[in-house]
Amino acid sequence: MESLNKRRSIRKYADKDVSNELLTRLLREAERTQTMGNLQLYSVVVTRSEEKKRQLAPAHFNQPMVTEAPVVLTFCADFRRTSRWAEERKAVPGYDNFLSFINAASDALLYTQTFCNLADEEGLGYCYLGTTVYMPQQIIDVLELPRLVMPIATITLGWPDENPPLSDRLPIESIIHEETYHDYTPELIDRFYNAKESLAENEEFVKINNKETLAQIFTDIRYTKKDNEAMSEGFLEALRHQGFM
Repeated sequence: MESLNKRRSIRKYADKDVSNELLTRLLREAERTQTMGNLQLYSVVVTRSEEKKRQLAPAHFNQPMVTEAPVVLTFCADFRRTSRWAEERKAVPGYDNFLSFINAASDALLYTQTFCNLADEEGLGYCYLGTTVYMPQQIIDVLELPRLVMPIATITLGWPDENPPLSDRLPIESIIHEETYHDYTPELIDRFYNAKESLAENEEFVKINNKETLAQIFTDIRYTKKDNEAMSEGFLEALRHQGFM
């Protein structure tokens, strides 16, 4: 899949519709992805209306592409459909627990990635929003998600109106462990991260934020311990609210 090697996050979209026929076809083809027990423990909420996109935007820190993209897709871990099926077929479901959430979340993310690969092949642009798990209760409320349905990933989708540079990636040897996990020595950290740290844009990022290292940008500004702990509590509370804990 050559397009995967050229994959870019697209945040600006042309004023051109994504047809329902095309979107439905891609979502249907994505169903061929692997799934636990062949249960397809996922659902996707398609948002096209301007009003619903405006309602979703605060949960994603009001990133402009949420309201500007023709389509917003919210991929959900969904054990409700399977549970309802069981209940209607004289079976007793037992999926109101954390393990079931993990299984459904894995299914949902696999489905999301397959959809993204298919979208790439069609020339569509998209941006994966990691913010989905930061304030999930807002998304649950806006999309009226019932018990045993949890938002996991969001994709803004449209036809690209930009051609940003490829994001850097760590060398492949940094993620491969032969036979057993081998911990990272200071020497390996230097070898794996020096190229990223030496990029001009990253050096400028460190400078303008008055930091000493790029790592401090992530620990002190972007993903702080305080924020992570607060959002973890919010996520756990949403899981309880949705019946997974």
